[in-house]
Amino acid sequence: MENNEALKAMVKEKYTLIANQSKTENETSCCGVGGCATVDYAVFAENYQDVQGYNADADLGLGCGLPTEFAQINLGDTVLDLGSGAGNDCFVARAITGESGKVIGVDMTETMIEKSRVNAEKLGFNNVEFRLGDIERLPITANTIDVIISNCVLNLVPDKAKAFAEMYRVLKPSAHFSISDVVLQGTLPEGLRNDAEMYAGCVSGAISQTDYLKLLSQAGFVNVQVQKSRKISLPTEILSRYLDKEGLDSYAQNDSLGIYSITVYGQKPATQTCAPDSGCC
Repeated sequence: MENNEALKAMVKEKYTLIANQSKTENETSCCGVGGCATVDYAVFAENYQDVQGYNADADLGLGCGLPTEFAQINLGDTVLDLGSGAGNDCFVARAITGESGKVIGVDMTETMIEKSRVNAEKLGFNNVEFRLGDIERLPITANTIDVIISNCVLNLVPDKAKAFAEMYRVLKPSAHFSISDVVLQGTLPEGLRNDAEMYAGCVSGAISQTDYLKLLSQAGFVNVQVQKSRKISLPTEILSRYLDKEGLDSYAQNDSLGIYSITVYGQKPATQTCAPDSGCC
């Protein structure tokens, strides 16, 4: 438990720094947290330029997918964004759900919440709300959300089972999620998996895709499926920090070993069941 809290404190510290940087600064640093100024973060990010609702001021360049792409959001839906940052995906979701819907963003970093609220105020949106909170203890009433989205955030949550249980709790029966995240295929070298700086950025907090999908099913979700998968090609200048020449060659030649950006769908059953530790009973 103490280790989990320490990891969350580290992530919060790093994302407070990120919130005060420009998109350009974040994109030219190692997953937004500094220390590798020649690396282009675009290897993780998706292009939002032509997406309806996109707002450049709310885009910090930190995502690894485009969760609204497959989220099946309908007019009038209530949408929850986990780890909402400066509000980018919330504003895209709002363009789909419309004025009759509602979008709630939850983030544990005070500076991000302040930034997102300023952006919403500038846009004049009265149906987009940002709440300070922990994904493992969501400040959301049970059975009130139609769609959950998230973009490269849940890999940073130490207790993913608890986070998935919270997702299950707040979704309405028959409601669903579509979340983009980073997962692993195969066993990455110890140095890459354990490096704290990479954990706070993009990679080392990730778990295997198999375990990720298993945890979602154990939380009670049905129809769990990968909607999109994209292998991340990390530059040699990142990998060489953790791998010697032999390790680099092995990594490059092994198609079953690597880091992937995936978008995953899952649905809460129409007849609610109470998954272990879900808090729904």
